[in-house]
Amino acid sequence: MEGLGWSAILEGWPWFTGPGQYPISAYSEFMPPPLLGRSPYGSADPLLFQKEDPWGWPVTEYEEGFELSPGLAMIAQSLLEKMMHLANGRPANGIPRADITDNPYWPEALAGHVGSLNHERFVLLISLALARTQDDKGRVRWTLFGSSEQGPERAFWNSFFTAPGRELPAEQILDFLRRLLKAAFDVPEAKVKDLRALGLRILPTKNDPHFPYWRVDSLPATVRPLLLQSDEPIGDIRFMLTFRPFTDLPPAVQSAYLAGRLHLLPFPGSLIFWGMGRYRMLQQQLPLAMQIPLLHLFERRESPQGIRVPQSGWLHEGGLTDPGPDPSHGGLRNLFKRTHRWTRVLRHEDELAVTSREDKVAHVLFSTQPDDLGLYHKPMARNAQLWSKDFQRLLDGRRGTRNDLIHAAAALAAGGLFGYRFQYPPMLVGRYEIYWHRPMVAYLDARTGQASLLTDAPLGYLTAYDAEKPDPAEAIELWPRLLRREPHIAAAELFTQQKTQTPYQDRVNVRKLLDSGLLLGDTGMRRSFARALLTVANDETLDQWLGALPARASAPDRGRRLAAELRAGLIEAPASLPESLTYHRSARRSFEVNFWRTIASLAEGVYLTTNNADCVLDQATQAHLVHHRRDLNILGDHLLGHYRRLINEAGLSGALVGDLPFRWRTDFDFDWMGGWLHNQTGETTERDLIVVIPGRDRSQAVIMADHYDTAYMEDRYEADRGGDGARLAAAGADDNHSATATMMLGAPIFLELSRDGQLACDIWLVHLTGEEFPADSLGSRHLCQVLVEDNLQMRLADGAMHDLSSTRVRGVYVMDMIAHNNDDDRDVFQISPGTGAQSMWLAPSLIHISEPT
Repeated sequence: MEGLGWSAILEGWPWFTGPGQYPISAYSEFMPPPLLGRSPYGSADPLLFQKEDPWGWPVTEYEEGFELSPGLAMIAQSLLEKMMHLANGRPANGIPRADITDNPYWPEALAGHVGSLNHERFVLLISLALARTQDDKGRVRWTLFGSSEQGPERAFWNSFFTAPGRELPAEQILDFLRRLLKAAFDVPEAKVKDLRALGLRILPTKNDPHFPYWRVDSLPATVRPLLLQSDEPIGDIRFMLTFRPFTDLPPAVQSAYLAGRLHLLPFPGSLIFWGMGRYRMLQQQLPLAMQIPLLHLFERRESPQGIRVPQSGWLHEGGLTDPGPDPSHGGLRNLFKRTHRWTRVLRHEDELAVTSREDKVAHVLFSTQPDDLGLYHKPMARNAQLWSKDFQRLLDGRRGTRNDLIHAAAALAAGGLFGYRFQYPPMLVGRYEIYWHRPMVAYLDARTGQASLLTDAPLGYLTAYDAEKPDPAEAIELWPRLLRREPHIAAAELFTQQKTQTPYQDRVNVRKLLDSGLLLGDTGMRRSFARALLTVANDETLDQWLGALPARASAPDRGRRLAAELRAGLIEAPASLPESLTYHRSARRSFEVNFWRTIASLAEGVYLTTNNADCVLDQATQAHLVHHRRDLNILGDHLLGHYRRLINEAGLSGALVGDLPFRWRTDFDFDWMGGWLHNQTGETTERDLIVVIPGRDRSQAVIMADHYDTAYMEDRYEADRGGDGARLAAAGADDNHSATATMMLGAPIFLELSRDGQLACDIWLVHLTGEEFPADSLGSRHLCQVLVEDNLQMRLADGAMHDLSSTRVRGVYVMDMIAHNNDDDRDVFQISPGTGAQSMWLAPSLIHISEPT
């Protein structure tokens, strides 16, 4: 399928219309993949989809500079140390002996020479499986999945192509081989010109009957003159480039290597990950299990600088008949540090470094006990894969059913030894998950004794698999394109202020301007909007920031050129802005007084239990409750009644009020949450509330939304903040009755505009339910799902259903905590415009203030 490229990945779009076709899980229950390329309700990404390059996958300057390059250096150093231990017979290599035994890449003939491979330079040409994943802060990060499931050599040889059948220039391929030999073996410049005369040969790999898709169909034409001939004597050969298992090498090649007369590239021991029999067997049951052996060698890593490494390893759970851990499987990793999206860390901080609490992996995966979950956790089993000590699949969390979860939890509860890896799904384009198979080219630097990465090394290729049934034999192939856009390169290289109060802020600001400019297209960026994008002191103007930028750059002249380019992309505000249709109504003192009174009526009235999980049934919570009903239902009725009265007063027959009912369903049982339990028994349902205000064009709508539930109070729950474990809903004056009050007071204004024919399209006021934990964006997930599925059904007061699916939503404004203020930074109105072109189109309309002259 390598010849299909993007056209195959997007085939069948849209496939997700119809009820239940596009379920959206809570982040806390299943961390989803980042959706790239094209969102199900939006347009295509102009950076990712290039018509002139149907096989290209762009990699930004920031990804390569701050994640991939430093991450590969870390991986290379760690792997090289382990390979040196392996070659010298030291047990500290981290590889279980059972995975070395009967491994064709490390047979007894080779293992018997440990400690005597003195000529070895430990060249690594290891094909890594990488992908971008999402963490619980919403950051999208390049992540190590392990060794390439496409085998040890496909990524290397595919590096010398840019598309099916399109080979790199010959000199570029030969230049890499020359640079590798010079760097790793100190071969003089004069001798590498003629690689064949130097003694470099290539020995292709035989087909593996168990993994036929590992086969390399054709080597680049440029290197075919270097192929080892069947009758060629070994004595004149100094370097052999081959990915064959050591057992498959000709006896003369084995002897020459063991005698130190021949260098094998790569170091043969570095390929052992593809010869581990237990994982080759597991691959038959667990998708892409051949990634796992290499992943096991690394500790978990979550730092934003570098490559993310999910935790994997073995865990032991005691049982009545369990004999205890088996050392042949390697060391145990029984504990896990939980993180969640409400953790108070900065974007550049390593959360694991500031987190001390560790929980048993088994509890992290399956426990639903209130004390294990706290305020912000859920079982993580759907983001994990599990297998037994005899390498039988127990759980493939992403694709597992509820029964699979129950079975796996029971197996762990019975005790024993289990392998696992946390698996955050790789980037998803349409129905396909994407992996980058990138060769890591490194060697032992004889001068420093450290691993050295070869710069400008081969980049490998990418594979796209059906996300529901990933099959390495059925891959759509793409090729990476490292972007080299000068302003972005300058942003990446000029601003490295790591130890300042706000590290890397200049770089982030420059990138925001550049990326936003791309999304805005040819319309240009208003200066007022550019200033709003910057994170700088409140009294600093756009011109002041641009003027100071060169002095903060490591190369001021280059910084001046960058500042000039940023200025060139800005446009002046119009001489006069359109007259506001609403400001004369909301700028009055009477409106402000009504605003605060409305907030007070919502926050200090009868609505006390306004979390979706209310009322929680544990003893600590029950002791504090004034009553034992869920007031969220009553609050919803109050809001619906408010809008019905307004519509009747306005006499607007085309306006509608209703709700979007649904049930709260989860993979695990949380029967200690009264709200959740009543959903399962049918005593209640959840609902978003919706008000449809008609405009001239009924086929389009803009949504204004809030959430009307409130969070549990940390200071009433957390012991270190004076709490006693009670889950009590906050009054919610700021979060989020301030936004609810805004919509309640805005409705009469919109109704008046509708009656006067001044609304170009419909306005929908949507009160979302279940934003706060533990419901976790419950209502917004439901709304997005039914919009994507073209299945938006509104329930009216009489119970009749009204179909809204023919209306296309053109934009969404979500309001949250809009009355928030503090003494340190007052009157901040924060806008998060999203990452797509359509979201960016909406954002400038919120900036109405002209920049100072």
